[in-house]
Amino acid sequence: MKDNSENSAKAVLRMHMRNLRRQFVRDHPEADWQAGDKASEMLAALKFKRPGVIAVYRAAGNEMDPRPLGENLIALGWSIALPACEQFDTPIVFRAWAPGDRLAPDVMGIAAPLAAAAEVRPDIIIAPVLAYDFFGNRLGQGGGYYDRTLEALRDQARPPAYVGLAFAAQEVDQVPVYEHDQRLDAILTETGYRPFS
Repeated sequence: MKDNSENSAKAVLRMHMRNLRRQFVRDHPEADWQAGDKASEMLAALKFKRPGVIAVYRAAGNEMDPRPLGENLIALGWSIALPACEQFDTPIVFRAWAPGDRLAPDVMGIAAPLAAAAEVRPDIIIAPVLAYDFFGNRLGQGGGYYDRTLEALRDQARPPAYVGLAFAAQEVDQVPVYEHDQRLDAILTETGYRPFS
């Protein structure tokens, strides 16, 4: 169970990072596209020899927008999936999606593929990031959905690569970590792709 000091540390960091990210986006509107242009660099580092399925997300607020990355991956033959939250406090599922497909709010109110869309198992999961550190620890919005999902998927054979998508300015010295928090395998920013050991 988390104590109040741990909750407080994450809450303070979230508030600070939201303000920092808001300012960065105003100053660097091109950063989403610069990160998207690193798609081939990411695939080469992950040693994918043929296209697969990559799960991206729908950006909210000032999150880095994964659409440029998704467009480049589609051009390279990859299929896209989006997350869908079907029940509170459970792992999310990933459903096939293509540009033009309809979306509807999931239980969290986030636009997601319709329930009729095929459920898929991604080869790469791109996760939104509020802050990250040198060790691959990730601070998200606080719902724990990606942590629960990755914990379940990492128990399977050939788990997906878990890559954070963020602005380089979102790196901090240390992200407060709880036992259930799942580390990123790598981070992709406008400056490039970096794996974590």
